[in-house]
Amino acid sequence: MDVTNEWSVNAVDRLLSPKKISKSGKSMRSSENAHPSSARLFIFARLPDAGKVKTRLIPSAGKEGAARIYETLLRHTLDVARSSGLQFEVRLTGGAPEMFAGRFGDDLQVADQGSGDLGSRMAAVPAPCLIIGSDCPGLSAPILRLANEALSDRRAVLGPATDGGYYLIGLREPMPWLFADMEWSTSSVFDETLSRLKAREVDPAILPELTDIDTPEDLARWPGFQ
Repeated sequence: MDVTNEWSVNAVDRLLSPKKISKSGKSMRSSENAHPSSARLFIFARLPDAGKVKTRLIPSAGKEGAARIYETLLRHTLDVARSSGLQFEVRLTGGAPEMFAGRFGDDLQVADQGSGDLGSRMAAVPAPCLIIGSDCPGLSAPILRLANEALSDRRAVLGPATDGGYYLIGLREPMPWLFADMEWSTSSVFDETLSRLKAREVDPAILPELTDIDTPEDLARWPGFQ
């Protein structure tokens, strides 16, 4: 998957040069064409109940083991969000928001994802926004800040995943057509998203590629999350 563009190369440079990023995550550079970004981060998550999460890990890790792995990933995601400096909210499915907050922190803002398929629930998130899942071990606060910064220059930002999906999507304005009739959980999601953006003449910023943990092979590359 070749997703390199000028912005993605610059993004990697900024990741490797933290002095170019302020504590708030915004670049110290200026641009006459920039639109100040105040995107809100939305974390799509579920309660880590045994048998209901990371089902592809169950044959090797068992129901309880898969749930523990997911809870570790979820806590990592919440810690990264807290340290990013961005305002964020958890969008929950498969449980009551008050149960989630009681288990993971009373400081959290938690709301139900709503009805419909994944695309419908994502399209319902208000823009400007950053949307992430809760199973990406390589996610970091600098990457979230870069995504937020990207929306100052671009109408959309994508974080490609090695499985052909994406671990992050950010939008400066509503784009419900990005989520409608998508074949989720397939290796074509990222490419199809790029195609839809290109058809609307939207040039997205591209973040560094990261790995989601869905399979035993993914988990083997991140032993700290086992």
